[in-house]
Amino acid sequence: MKPITTEWVGKAEADFATAQREGIAPEEPNYDAACFHAQQCAEKYMKAQMVEFGMRPPRTHDLSLLANLIGPSDPAWAELRLDLDWLTTLAVENRYPGASSAAEDAARALSIAAQIRAKARLDLGLAAGTR
Repeated sequence: MKPITTEWVGKAEADFATAQREGIAPEEPNYDAACFHAQQCAEKYMKAQMVEFGMRPPRTHDLSLLANLIGPSDPAWAELRLDLDWLTTLAVENRYPGASSAAEDAARALSIAAQIRAKARLDLGLAAGTR
């Protein structure tokens, strides 16, 4: 694996850990942060895969756009489109006043991030649960 891919994976893992902590915090969980970091985990794993494919990842947070770019190399990303759209929208909208994430949103965001994480780790030849 390329060194830059390893860096992307490390950052994705840090976001995944943060999303998990915030999503299950026993006192004052920050569901907005859990959703944001779940999206960031997914984004960084997708960019890791792009780098490994020899692509230069764009500076975007749009997971569907990333899936479109990865698609020619890995069409399986298209199957995740609805979840990718939802996660992108949730992570962006809830950063601003007037919108907030609930526990159910955080649980779904973590589930989607875990699914994307598992797929990307498998594609990158990494063990399922470790960096």
